[in-house]
Amino acid sequence: MIIVNRAMNDLSAFLETTYLSLMASRNPFEQGNPLTILKSIIKTAIDGIFLIDFRGTIWVCNPAAHTLFGYEDGDLIGKNIAVLMPTPHRELHDTYDHNYLDTGILKIIGTAKEIDMHRKDGSLFSARLAVSEIMINDQHYFTGIILDMTNIKTVEQKLLNLNQELEQKVQLRTSELQEAVNQLLDTNLLLNQSIEKYRAFESALLKTRDDLKKSLEKEKELGHLKSRFISMASHEFKTPLSSILSSASLISRYEHTQHAEDRMRHVERIKASVTHLNTILTDFLSIARLEEGRFQPLISHFRLDDLVTDLLVEMEVLLKINQSLTFEYKTDQLGLESDKNIIRNILFNLLSNAIKYSEENTSIYCKVKTSGINMIIEFRDEGIGIPVTDRKHIGSRFFRSSNVTHLQGTGLGLNIVRSYLHLLKGKLTFRNNRVRGTTFILTLPYVHET
Repeated sequence: MIIVNRAMNDLSAFLETTYLSLMASRNPFEQGNPLTILKSIIKTAIDGIFLIDFRGTIWVCNPAAHTLFGYEDGDLIGKNIAVLMPTPHRELHDTYDHNYLDTGILKIIGTAKEIDMHRKDGSLFSARLAVSEIMINDQHYFTGIILDMTNIKTVEQKLLNLNQELEQKVQLRTSELQEAVNQLLDTNLLLNQSIEKYRAFESALLKTRDDLKKSLEKEKELGHLKSRFISMASHEFKTPLSSILSSASLISRYEHTQHAEDRMRHVERIKASVTHLNTILTDFLSIARLEEGRFQPLISHFRLDDLVTDLLVEMEVLLKINQSLTFEYKTDQLGLESDKNIIRNILFNLLSNAIKYSEENTSIYCKVKTSGINMIIEFRDEGIGIPVTDRKHIGSRFFRSSNVTHLQGTGLGLNIVRSYLHLLKGKLTFRNNRVRGTTFILTLPYVHET
């Protein structure tokens, strides 16, 4: 539409300029008058062209204008331009020209405006009107160029309809797409829910499998422990019982006083065998009480050095020939708040192992020191040590190192020690010494926390 406006304004200006230049350059009454050229231009123009005075009277109207408004050629000459305008432009037209002449203020003069025009048969059509002013013999005249907008409007309407149809299609496709997206989201949600259910089911199956596996492993372990227990018990019980039986039989033969030394030797063998059996039964009972949760620490305040003093008296009878047992205190903080009997059993077990697995003429060193809130007790012997392949099993129930099978033992001692330490929030570690023997490190909190 901007191009149409510009074209109409340019045409109007061209006509005005051409007319004035022709009038100024040559005599209009001479043969070959330039006015004839201007009339030819106007006559052959495809747009409607009018020339009116300030009253609105039509002085010039080209054939295209007559055809556009449905009049015969020449019928509009002398008529008022208002006959071509519908209400309200018909009533207002004269005021536009008079107001401009009186005030000099442009309304439609010098502009292009889209208005409805009135044909002879009464029908209306949309037109683009461009009005310009010219001066002829000091008189004001106005030229009007009218462009029929019917085809343009038809195209615009078609474009508008096409645009509306396109928008409707876009809305429809958008709605269909949104529906498809919603269906996809619903499907995705259902799929995610199915996946979550499957994962939960899979997790439950895996847990069940793991539980069954653990149960099976525990069952196997129990069966293995049972077999080891039977094997160990048959050996550990049979040996001392056989010793007791044989010693008891032999004692009955020593009736005379001169046989007193032999009798005492067999009595000591019986005592030692009974002590060994008692130790085995004590270990079994301790394990049962710990597993059943019937064992609870009895916390009291005591000094470790007092406990060790009493314990060393019991340990003297276990020492082998020329074995020595030494306690060294690297701290004055010897007071503990813990279970005295449990700690005594732990110390007895570790010391008896050090004595048992060390040869004659060796030394056992115990060093007590402090590390923060803990008391550290190191037990260093000069015994046979622990084979590398057996270290990861130390403390397992019924396990005995491959280098001690010739010595008496149940393989329960260190397992019980670690169970006791679990109750007391302590721990036990060990390392082999550079030269010979093993060092066990016992860590105990000074104050037991419930």
